[in-house]
Amino acid sequence: MTPTEASARAAEICRLAPVIPVLVIDDLAHARPLAEALVAGGLPVLEVTLRTPVALDAIRAMAAVPGGVVGAGTLLTPEDVAAAKEAGAQFGVSPGATDRLLDAAEARGLPMLPGAATASEVMTLLERGYTTQKFFPAEAVGGAPALRSLASPLPQVSFCPTGGITLANAPTYLSLPNTLCVGGSWVAPKDRMQAGDWAAIETLAREAASLPR
Repeated sequence: MTPTEASARAAEICRLAPVIPVLVIDDLAHARPLAEALVAGGLPVLEVTLRTPVALDAIRAMAAVPGGVVGAGTLLTPEDVAAAKEAGAQFGVSPGATDRLLDAAEARGLPMLPGAATASEVMTLLERGYTTQKFFPAEAVGGAPALRSLASPLPQVSFCPTGGITLANAPTYLSLPNTLCVGGSWVAPKDRMQAGDWAAIETLAREAASLPR
């Protein structure tokens, strides 16, 4: 898969909903009902971060949910890419980007949403062919004003900002011309997951899915 093909597929995925839930799953039993609740609420694209021992098994379980498009987040190494692909991830997300990581994703046909925080990082990825990128950590590096400032000199790049995104500030990001969607964890709060309150999570997902863009 070429970077151009990867970016085109990443853009298609980002356009499916205004919010991509960023999920940290500690209990494998939560994976399928969580995915079902989020998809039912209108958020089909799910990012499972590789930060827990059960993350890969969670991807396997969630990939079986009809209507879901499950990806792996926090990909840091070629080994992460291989494991995510084997688990059934349909896309990958990384906080930054390295040549080794991108080489591995391209070789295995895994569309990537590589992270960038500065104009130089955005340009480096663009030079390689990545026109769809993750803006991270969004709030820490200037928030929506910083992302807006990249739109004029780099209009060919579109972003999924993550990092500090909430229901309150998501609309500001989504109103920007260079934002396809946002990533956030607020739609799957840990206390609701631990309580098995999937109805509450579906309600949060429905609210997020209705955000204008």
